[in-house]
Amino acid sequence: MPVQKKIRSREELAQLCEEWRAEGLTIGFTSGVFDLLHAGHVEYLEKARQECDVLIVGVNSDESVRSFKGPDRPINPEKLRAKVVAALESVDYVFIFPETRNHANIRALKPHLYIKAGDYTADQLTSRELVESYGGRVLLIPLETSISTTRLIEQIRASGEAASRVVEYERAVYFPSPTPEARPAVFLDRDGTINVDVEYLHEPEKFQLLPNAVAGLKLLQELGFRLVIVTTQAGIGLGYFRVEDFFRVNRRMFQLLSPEGVLIDKIYFCPHSVTENCSCRKPKTGLIQQAQKDLNLDLSRSYFIGDKTVDVQTGKNAGLTTILVRTGKAGEDGEYPVKPDYVAEDLLDAARWIAAREGHDAPR
Repeated sequence: MPVQKKIRSREELAQLCEEWRAEGLTIGFTSGVFDLLHAGHVEYLEKARQECDVLIVGVNSDESVRSFKGPDRPINPEKLRAKVVAALESVDYVFIFPETRNHANIRALKPHLYIKAGDYTADQLTSRELVESYGGRVLLIPLETSISTTRLIEQIRASGEAASRVVEYERAVYFPSPTPEARPAVFLDRDGTINVDVEYLHEPEKFQLLPNAVAGLKLLQELGFRLVIVTTQAGIGLGYFRVEDFFRVNRRMFQLLSPEGVLIDKIYFCPHSVTENCSCRKPKTGLIQQAQKDLNLDLSRSYFIGDKTVDVQTGKNAGLTTILVRTGKAGEDGEYPVKPDYVAEDLLDAARWIAAREGHDAPR
């Protein structure tokens, strides 16, 4: 079938779905942005097509993409993205839809299979009950090739070299990137949230990522958030270790995260002890304010994730939505009588909660 004939309206496909159901054909439906079509997309769609007789793909409109990925996305306009997806042999039909969630699509098409990619469980998809209400089924297909479109675009913009080079200055360690449009961020504590909590950690060989940390960070990236670490490193001011040791530990973290497609936008740290009364030590918001200035962040849509009550208090002081993870100190430090907006088992659980709160099942 010619590519252009594969691209229909949702209303046209809803009518065709009635005919296919009458013929006893199994209808599969999935959706995504598909801004830069890559190997991960191709593998996923091929597997999806193997599960059904007709595979329909919904492509997010330009306006809906901007609403959750920022004003600089998508790179390719909706009609071109739809045309590229329709060109795949595994895809039978494509339509463009304006919503950020799939409820309207599911109600219209009533597919036998609602297909999603990633490591979600059916219970964590907001559309599951709707699909099952008419006898449909959610089908999850793990990705063999994990590629982040968002990070591909950032690496292209940074001409490749910048994304692989660590820069250190003042109190920041980061991968350089071009000056961004205003975007929300997820601020993260490091020790006990991303990695195993080791007191006064300064030896790279002792750095160990927590279970599900990589998966959580990858999902946050796919949601369009910038990842900013805000950490207190009083051991520097107390003389327990040098700032160079802190940088070495961060390099180890980058070495573990980069092959997984996770890149930290920036790291801010406070080296002072509590007696120095600085403006950068949590729960003060000096580092968050600096990050907002450096990265042009939209704090009204940002989050703070940490394992201690001081992290929650910091986020609240900055006007952020706060999440306490049950890793590390798990909030048992008791330093501040503060209640987070959500308590998560780990970073992946936190990222999934954010995804649901932002109105997305499994962003691509």
